[in-house]
Amino acid sequence: MNRPARLAAAALTASAALLLTACGGGDSGSEENDKVAGVDRGTEKSASPSAPAPASADRPKIDVPSDVTYAFEWKKTGDPDKDAVLSDAEQRIRAVDMAIAEQDALHEAYTFYSEGTAAAGSQKYIQEFIDHKARTTGLTRFYGETVTVDDDGTASLVYCEDQSKATNKYLKTGKTDATSATKNSYVLYAGTLRKNKDGVWVTERLDSTRGSAKCQP
Repeated sequence: MNRPARLAAAALTASAALLLTACGGGDSGSEENDKVAGVDRGTEKSASPSAPAPASADRPKIDVPSDVTYAFEWKKTGDPDKDAVLSDAEQRIRAVDMAIAEQDALHEAYTFYSEGTAAAGSQKYIQEFIDHKARTTGLTRFYGETVTVDDDGTASLVYCEDQSKATNKYLKTGKTDATSATKNSYVLYAGTLRKNKDGVWVTERLDSTRGSAKCQP
C-alpha cells in the first residue's frame, strides 16, 4: 500500500529525495507494469465520499491526522464483491497512513487488510518513516481503477495514484518537504486480493510502477 518526495533522508538533498510508493507494495522501477490493461485516465470523475468498511468482520477503526486527506475517485460498480474489494483496498491505504502517523511498523490496522508480500512491503515502507521520524501529509488522489473478481475468491485491482499534493512531515520540527508535480508523482498499482474467512478482501500482493504513462494527467 506505497508516495512523493517522501521520504527524503535528512542527509539527502531535495533533488535526491527517495521516492517511495504509497501503499506498501513493491516498485518495479520500470515501465513493465504499463502493460496492465484497463486504466482509464481520460475520463473525469468526481471524488466520492469515503466508502464505509463492510460490517462483515470486527474491523479496526482507521483514524488518520486531519491533514492527511484523500480523493478516492473509485466509482461504485453495483457488484457487491467488486465494491467490497474497492472498499477494503481503500481501508488498507488509510491504515498504512495511520500506522505511519502512529509510528508503528506492525500496526494491527494495516495487517488486518494485508498479508504476504503486500504486508511485508508496507512494513518496510512504514519503517522508513519511523527511521526518519516523519509521517505523511497532504492530499492523495486515487483514480483509473479496474477490478475483477474470480469465482475462486480472489480478485485483481489496478489503479492510479496522484501524489503531487502529498509529502513528508517531520515530527520534531513540523516542517514539510516542498511538493511539485512531476512524471514520478503518478503511480500505477496492480494488486491481487483474497477474500478471507471473515469476508475481508485482503491484499496479498501489490506491485507499482512510478511514472507510468497510463496514470499521467
